[in-house]
Amino acid sequence: MDIARLFSSMSDAKEDNKGITKEDWMEELRKVRIQRSEMNRIVLDYLVTEGFKEAAEKFSQETGLKPAVDLDMLDDRIRVREAVQRGDIDEAIQLVNDYDQEILDTNPRLYFFLQQQKLIELIRESKFESAVEFAQTELSDIGEKNPEFLNELERTMALMAFEKPEESPFGDLLHVSQRQKVAGELNSAMLETQDQRTTSKLSNVLKLLLWSQSQLNERNVKYPMMTDIATATLTETQKK
Repeated sequence: MDIARLFSSMSDAKEDNKGITKEDWMEELRKVRIQRSEMNRIVLDYLVTEGFKEAAEKFSQETGLKPAVDLDMLDDRIRVREAVQRGDIDEAIQLVNDYDQEILDTNPRLYFFLQQQKLIELIRESKFESAVEFAQTELSDIGEKNPEFLNELERTMALMAFEKPEESPFGDLLHVSQRQKVAGELNSAMLETQDQRTTSKLSNVLKLLLWSQSQLNERNVKYPMMTDIATATLTETQKK
């Protein structure tokens, strides 16, 4: 029994339009045998790709697996990520430029996201005058040259129209996840310069899972949908 048989079962269910119950799906899963070493390699790949050096070192020691790259190569990416996550965008930009100035010179989208994040940090600190001035001097030209950025700029500026920006319709920009998104974009760009994959194998598997579920939803197939990836919670969908 291998993972291909699971997808074959799902495919058969789609063809006859009967779907598959949660109980039947769990029974199929119990028949799958995945080697622990393979799971360990996937975990280590994720830790290295995302730049979690200490965790990767400890995991490598515990499992006896050797990382695909020298873990000291993670240091630059770690410093950039930490700067973004604490909201110090100027330092993040300086660190990236020290690492490889071409990253931001050749990637206007990434440069915009960094400047947008700096604007967000000014708004977070209620430095509204500085935020307006920064938007006018640093971001307005970028928006004019790249219309695709205008919507994000407008969303960010709209935060200042609310007494409690974090509770506004655009409050997601002030969430920690926004910093993580920018840090992730930078991490991927730096990995490219090292000729490494920009996404981990685990991330690709999760993307495939979400895509597969969207395809089943479009076809109105009854199946056990993973509604919470963090806890692997399955909820049986109902045909419309």
